Amino acid sequence: MRALQLQKLTGPDGLVLVDVPEPEAGDGVLIDVVAAGVSFPDLLLTHGQYQMKPEVPFVPGVEVAGVVRSAPAGARVKAGDRVMGFSFALGGFAEACVVAPELAFPIPPTWSFEQAAGVVMNYHTAHFALHRRGQLQQGETVVVHGAAGGVGTAAVQVAKGAGARVVAVVSDERKAEVARRAGADVVLLSRDWQAGVREATDGRGADVVLDPVGGDVFDKSLKVLAPEGRLLVVGFASGQIPSVTVNRLLLRNVSVVGVAWGAFLAQGPELPATIAKDLDALAARGIVNPVVGSVFPLEDGAKALRELESRKAVGKVVLRVKAG
Repeated sequence: MRALQLQKLTGPDGLVLVDVPEPEAGDGVLIDVVAAGVSFPDLLLTHGQYQMKPEVPFVPGVEVAGVVRSAPAGARVKAGDRVMGFSFALGGFAEACVVAPELAFPIPPTWSFEQAAGVVMNYHTAHFALHRRGQLQQGETVVVHGAAGGVGTAAVQVAKGAGARVVAVVSDERKAEVARRAGADVVLLSRDWQAGVREATDGRGADVVLDPVGGDVFDKSLKVLAPEGRLLVVGFASGQIPSVTVNRLLLRNVSVVGVAWGAFLAQGPELPATIAKDLDALAARGIVNPVVGSVFPLEDGAKALRELESRKAVGKVVLRVKAG
């Protein structure tokens, strides 16, 4: 089968399209991949900068959508089903991929394969962040940084599904339109977003801030939290890992909360099914509707990763692996 293999830890240019043996299904769900999601961890993997450091050569990619070729007894999906899945073992940038049965889910009938390709990572992360870790309540105000990206658009929609008021922060007008389409109530440009949050909340501040950026954004986010506000740390797309002076938290009664959906699954294996059920309900109501940005053919995977690296991406960046 065709696969996009990383042969050198030199960034996206280390990817090479090769023929490799098909994976053995074992106890997993074997998927004929139609589309694969491209995520920031994939980019970090190509540079050898992610916490997981597999030896080269390997096939990146953890998010896939396609058609089930085979599934073990008792799985929620069966051969022929349209599914989306997540692979901890990587291997998603290929024509076939195996995922654990508990991480394979039917695709809603109105979604394309491209839309589904980024759901299990982005939407499950957003849901876990806002509900499990952030304890988001109806009527609260949520600030979402990077609101035009894959995780950002997911967070906007999940927060709207919870009955929250969503303030989206983006870097330019092109991304502002994406955030509006995702459902944000207020959209702010990053050059003066703190003042915008204060104005949007009548000076009270945000109940929840979701931060996948880190660096200076984290520091400023602490200052816009309302009393008992929660700052959710989802990632460090800026490349800068911030630190916090804890007396700020004490004096203002605010919290900094770490979010690692994947790491939590070992202790909460039932979580994906619970989140998937809620997302299905939100999809049926038209609230969750994945936003796809650029779609590249498999052989152009390096270009897809460079788009992420350049911060030009909007919505979910996807690889089209084969027709489906």
